[in-house]
Amino acid sequence: MQIPFLQRIQALAGPAINKVVPADAGPAATAAATQLRQVLAGLPELLGAAVVAIESGQALATYTTSREFNLPKALGHNADVVRQQRRALQALGLPAEEALEEILITLRHQLHLLRLLPNDRFLYVAVDCRDTNLGIARAVIRSCEG
Repeated sequence: MQIPFLQRIQALAGPAINKVVPADAGPAATAAATQLRQVLAGLPELLGAAVVAIESGQALATYTTSREFNLPKALGHNADVVRQQRRALQALGLPAEEALEEILITLRHQLHLLRLLPNDRFLYVAVDCRDTNLGIARAVIRSCEG
C-alpha cells in the first residue's frame, strides 16, 4: 500500500536505496530510469548508478545501495570532470572523429565509469572491484546505451 505521507517521511531519511528513482515524471527521466533498470539487470551487484545531464550535473534517474553513497554530490563533480576532459581534448586539436566516449576512475576497491550518451548526458556506474571486473561492467554499459 502506498501512503503519500509515509513516503514523504521516508524521503527525509535520505535517498531511496535499492530502487531506481526517476527525477520526475517526464519522458527523459522515464527513459533514464528504464536505462538504469537495464544496467541493474546486467550488474545486480553495482553500488550506484545514474543518468546525468552534463551541463547541469543534475540526475535524471538514480540508483544506490547505500544511504552513505552521496550520489547527488558525486554526480555534480563527475559532470565537471566530463566538461573539463572535453575542454582538454578540444585544446589538443584532435580530429572530429576522436570524441570522448568513456572515463574510468579506478579506486582501490571500486570502479567508477562515466559513459557518454547522446543528448548531452552520461551514464555513471560505480561497482566494487571484488564483485565485477572492468570488462563485464563495460560490456553491460555499452549494451544499455540506447
